[in-house]
Amino acid sequence: MKIAITAVGDTPDDEVDPRLGRCAYFLIYDVESKQYQAVSNEAATQSGGAGVAAAQLVQGNGAEVVLTGNAGPNAFSTLQAAGVKVVVGVSGKVHEAVEKYLAGGYKSVDEASVKPHFGMGPKQ
Repeated sequence: MKIAITAVGDTPDDEVDPRLGRCAYFLIYDVESKQYQAVSNEAATQSGGAGVAAAQLVQGNGAEVVLTGNAGPNAFSTLQAAGVKVVVGVSGKVHEAVEKYLAGGYKSVDEASVKPHFGMGPKQ
């Protein structure tokens, strides 16, 4: 199983980014190999459609779960349609978030946690 985590930097010691569509990076954690792969989120600088593009990036990297602070409706519906579980309310360092999720400390949600365009402008 692979887990995508929104991150402000490209290492597991960086903080979880509270934005899904406009996060700086996704760290893709492979549960079997216990390895992280940093993927730059090119959607972060798009003028529109960042949530959908970021969700497609997550799906394209084989993630079955995404951990993030918040998920807007466009990203959420794209991920849900692809069968990717969305976990919101995640904070702290990336590696700590993964450990907490694997220990059952976070659960997936059934709807977006913020309104459209939440991540626009300065970091929330």
